[in-house]
Amino acid sequence: MQLRFFTIPIHGGEAAAEDLNRFLSMHRILAVDRSFAQDGASSAWALCISFEPSDGRTQTAKPRPKIDYREILNEQDFALFARLRAVRKTLADSEGIPAYALFTNEQLAEMVQRRVRTKSAMGNIPGIGAARLEKYGEAFLQVLCQPAPSKEDGHET
Repeated sequence: MQLRFFTIPIHGGEAAAEDLNRFLSMHRILAVDRSFAQDGASSAWALCISFEPSDGRTQTAKPRPKIDYREILNEQDFALFARLRAVRKTLADSEGIPAYALFTNEQLAEMVQRRVRTKSAMGNIPGIGAARLEKYGEAFLQVLCQPAPSKEDGHET
């Protein structure tokens, strides 16, 4: 994992935003930490991007084939996966960051498939580092540790 830092001024920051977007499109992003530095007309966003270095052979990231998790996960696991995605969306929207910056779909599916019940187990999933684990782990563990809905609740098990 490597880190890259960006400063995006709120006024006249178009070129810096283009640099950031270009960088994001060329790397596998693991996490984005952002902070707003308020200083009147000089206010800016400061971003720390954790990423996997590219292999140097390509200038753009290769698109991954789209995975249909309904085909990979059984019905009960897919329902849990969908609940995790809803939590991810709520948290990402509240912080104004892309959902994948919290956890990727692949990481959410691994949480479900591995039956993760602890932060330690969650930290064993590739790409989940200590910072994301500390910041978001508990919210996802609350969902992962909930009992599955029963037939009495009107849901299949």
